[in-house]
Amino acid sequence: MPTLDFKGKQFVYAHHLSVPFKQLDIDRAKSLPKDGKPSLDDNLIIQGDNLHALKALLPQYAGKIKCIYIDPPYNTGNEGWCYSDNVNAPTMKEWLKKEGNPVDKEDLERHDKWLCMMWPRLTLLCELLSEKGLIFISIDDNELHNLISVLSELLGEQNLIAACPVISNLKGNQDQFGFAGTHEYLVVFAKNKSLCAIKEYPLTDEDLQNWQEDDIGLYKKGAPLRATGEDALREKRPYMFYPILIKNSKVTTISSEEHKEIYNSENNSFNDNYLESLIKKYEEQAYTVVLPKDEYGNFGRWRWGYSEENSHRISYDVLFFKGKKGYSLYKKQRPELGELPSNKQKSLFYKPEYSTTTAKNETKNIFQKNINFTTKSSFFVKDIIKIAAKTDAIILDSFAGSGTTAHAVLALNKEDGGNRKFILVEMEEYANDTTAERVRRVIKGVPTAKDIALKEGLGGSFTFCELGQEINIENLLKGEKLPSYDELARYAFYTATGLTLDKVEQGADYYIGETENYRVHLVYKPDIAFLRSGDSALNMPLAQSISKAREDTGKSALVFATHKFMGQKELTEMGITYCQLPYAIHRVMGD
Repeated sequence: MPTLDFKGKQFVYAHHLSVPFKQLDIDRAKSLPKDGKPSLDDNLIIQGDNLHALKALLPQYAGKIKCIYIDPPYNTGNEGWCYSDNVNAPTMKEWLKKEGNPVDKEDLERHDKWLCMMWPRLTLLCELLSEKGLIFISIDDNELHNLISVLSELLGEQNLIAACPVISNLKGNQDQFGFAGTHEYLVVFAKNKSLCAIKEYPLTDEDLQNWQEDDIGLYKKGAPLRATGEDALREKRPYMFYPILIKNSKVTTISSEEHKEIYNSENNSFNDNYLESLIKKYEEQAYTVVLPKDEYGNFGRWRWGYSEENSHRISYDVLFFKGKKGYSLYKKQRPELGELPSNKQKSLFYKPEYSTTTAKNETKNIFQKNINFTTKSSFFVKDIIKIAAKTDAIILDSFAGSGTTAHAVLALNKEDGGNRKFILVEMEEYANDTTAERVRRVIKGVPTAKDIALKEGLGGSFTFCELGQEINIENLLKGEKLPSYDELARYAFYTATGLTLDKVEQGADYYIGETENYRVHLVYKPDIAFLRSGDSALNMPLAQSISKAREDTGKSALVFATHKFMGQKELTEMGITYCQLPYAIHRVMGD
């Protein structure tokens, strides 16, 4: 597969690995908790560099995010964004120092800088995405081709689903060269296209008027029953060629014995003389005989092969219409069993409420003033979430802006009773006064809103966080601020196994969780006196307890502790691998 090369790629290719893990420090005053106590398990709004925030999310959320939506800088040259990642490479530092920041329209290397900024962030986003997950990215012509190339390299070009135009300004941008620009794009990739599913929208009352109902349920006119395309002739699929019969508004077909006589598989020939006699027989019984023929009179085939099941299905799942050239047959299109009809999203996104004007009016209504940056319509983001994720999914937006994604998640939860969760990341100073404030207001209610639900309040909660100190295991015993047991357990488990913990067990023997092959233990308390004492050591009584639990499951044990009072030979005989804090936390189990 072709790969994209750009200036600085060799320095940022693995930069995400050198980004330190940081704690998420809760700001109670800025949070709007559910039960009076902020929690990292709640909806999150994180203020800080999204590169560091995404790394901080890995221990808990790697492989768990079902839907990612981001609206990064389009790199038009007018946004004034700066490349500020601390890439520790002299050549890179000299380049950035020489060329200067911010990145503007006159910067001939702005595409390289944009790619340097996006590469590590997209890499971490892909790690956070679940195997069935989808990532949606708003972009325009400036970086569309580069974005698709990067994601094709990170996720595989086979996982590109679409680059959909999104009409955001139907009047057109008259300042754009050559054409009045009406659209931007929504790039859609899957983590694994073979595993993901894109849902369909429920029908409106107006749409339902196009549907009819029979004894089986709702239906509407579907695809023609006659096959089209290269393999549409009867010679290509001989057993899919047979007469269909219409009489007294009922549809049926010939018997299986009659069908067997139409085609001779031994000499690969059709018995057209027998077919003529069959047609005559049924016409004498007042049946209309319909054969699959193309516009030139050539015999074709049906989309359904002949079988006992299909001969019965023809009686209730076929619509017929009489025209000047005879009868046309169509399949009845039905929703899934037990489901209501739905509409598949077209590759062109257009609704009046997707417009930039709608988005501006939304924020103006919420804040009672204009806010000075471009934002997306919550209706647009809500429609993305509808087709991307189930009602209990986690939605991540690492370029949160005014908080539109949180607004959309809360509105959708209010609408269908869902329990979706959002995680927003915003690095700018307005993270509290704009991003979080919008979420506070839509939760509590916007008195001037026309939408009744928004006026009453969408409900919900969130925890506001800032990026804290590095979880610096090397300095664990130096008396600096210590991570909580939960934070260190998730960090140790993730960096040792590459997997995340749904819940930290914190058992009596310091058990925190397990993988397919290992039970993992962390002997730790966020107490410097404990860590410096013999109580934090792996000793014989603790090792015996761990070994017994290990034997009951048939797994090996992995134990993190500051020191041990036993030899490794004894531990090996007990099926225990010892990892000393602060030195041994890395992916000790490999792949």
